[in-house]
Amino acid sequence: MKILTIGATGFIGKHVVRLLCQSGQEVAVLHRGKTSLPAHSQVREFLGERADLQSSGARSWKPDIVIDMILSSSAQARTTIEAFAGIAQRVVAISSGDVYRAMAVLHRIEDGPIEPTPLTEDSPLRTQGQTYSKGALAIARQRLPWLDEENDKVQVEQAISSHPDLPATIVRLPMVYGPGDMFHRFYPRLKLMLDGRSEVLLEQTESEWITCRGYVENVAQAICLTALSENASGRVYNVADPEPFTEAQWTAKMGESVHWDGRVTTTREHFQPPAGNHKQHLFMDSTRIRRELGYSEFVPLDEAIRSTVEWEKANPPEDAANP
Repeated sequence: MKILTIGATGFIGKHVVRLLCQSGQEVAVLHRGKTSLPAHSQVREFLGERADLQSSGARSWKPDIVIDMILSSSAQARTTIEAFAGIAQRVVAISSGDVYRAMAVLHRIEDGPIEPTPLTEDSPLRTQGQTYSKGALAIARQRLPWLDEENDKVQVEQAISSHPDLPATIVRLPMVYGPGDMFHRFYPRLKLMLDGRSEVLLEQTESEWITCRGYVENVAQAICLTALSENASGRVYNVADPEPFTEAQWTAKMGESVHWDGRVTTTREHFQPPAGNHKQHLFMDSTRIRRELGYSEFVPLDEAIRSTVEWEKANPPEDAANP
């Protein structure tokens, strides 16, 4: 099968490409040339901007499946559809748990009751626009330049599913962690442990909060399964680790990986009230992809945490002095 990946040279995408090649597929990557493909890669390479998909060599290559890793707006989704409708059999669109109404409740941009969790693929989507402020989006775009100013995964999903001649599969990702995480999500608390602190203090509401996570290689494997399975056509899949952990439990697991003998302490003192509504949990149910496509994590949780911790220790962020 000929599979084109758009923007798959970064944190998650490079694992998607590797796993597809290992499965014997004919793989091509369309990217801007800012990041090199692995030297040993047998992948076909197309250089160009996603805005110019119509005139790209990737279109004339006539892929069977298109995996679009860098969709952030309805305009970008329409560009993909216009380029590959009538050519590709299907598009796999990478979305996220950001689409759920629960995310809007967490960010206090929608009123009303707390959404029950775990969130399934049929849970209500948010009706408000972006969940991130312009300032937060500007910071994110420094690391993810493909983000559109109209960033909204809800509109992405609606647009990418709108064309009768290009069926779509939508993959909603969790908070992805692992070696290469440009946001260094592990580092702030890990540094406290490495510095020999006897305790890590967490605000009580945050300490009890439950979100969803996924290790980068496991997430990549899930994306590959959706691309390779005909049964995934027209389907929406959550991808997330199967066990819910509170922030306190997750922090303790990080401590175990570095043999930290301190403790995680929860308190309401010394903390400003949290900006978000942490009574709203974000844990996503990934039963559907496990049942329909046979997905399971091939990197166990302890190994995933250990690998991430080792990478963070060897690659502290540039502002590590002030994590």
